[in-house]
Amino acid sequence: MAPARAAHPALEGARVLVLGGTSGFGRQVAQEAAEAGAKVIVVGRDKARLEHAVTALRETGAAVGGAALDVAQPAAVEALAAQIGQVDHVVSMLGSAMSGGFASAPWDDIQGAVQAKLFDNLRVARAIAPVIAEGGSLTFTAGTGGTPDNSSGTVIGNEAIATMVRGLAVELAPKVRVNAVSPTWTLTGLWRDLDPATLEETAAQMASAVPLGRTATVAEVASAYLFLMESTFVTGHTLPVDGGMALV
Repeated sequence: MAPARAAHPALEGARVLVLGGTSGFGRQVAQEAAEAGAKVIVVGRDKARLEHAVTALRETGAAVGGAALDVAQPAAVEALAAQIGQVDHVVSMLGSAMSGGFASAPWDDIQGAVQAKLFDNLRVARAIAPVIAEGGSLTFTAGTGGTPDNSSGTVIGNEAIATMVRGLAVELAPKVRVNAVSPTWTLTGLWRDLDPATLEETAAQMASAVPLGRTATVAEVASAYLFLMESTFVTGHTLPVDGGMALV
């Protein structure tokens, strides 16, 4: 049975590529885009997790395909661009989190966070932009929260995403719109390795720092990606979805 169409008419019949779509925000975006009538391609590095996500999405009646590859590998990204053909919207969840300041954190952790946020996403943009259709969009994932003294590489990476978005928005205009979503801490699979007590403590601590008094749901964050795909006069912006956390 086909899923009921969600209230996103602009996505009806669109081809949507979700990089990192096997869990969390990416999987929710893939689900909602498919429910709106889009043809979705989900990309993930872990083959087993990818197959599980694609199977689950198809069981809902969604038109979803999958590709298992490591987008950190230049040749893999170029091969993906050659294989998928034209797409209308690309959403990237690429990035990683780390803790520690510039003087205290391991060098590789800082470098890895910047690599995963900026350079892996830039590689995606350079390879995929040529196959995005006229009027399409490219949406990245930055982040809100953390400070340079306790999340050094992550903060630099998030700021770099915002800078990259502003540059690409001008370079790729008027054909492609480029934006980013900047969520604060949200309970997703990214934190699957934390023990339950630590996870509960972290969630409570983050909620206390948010003016709205709680953390976001995955669906609330995903809605921002759908908004940016459909908003045909928005480009070059990084949209915070943080309950006002950036204001305090």
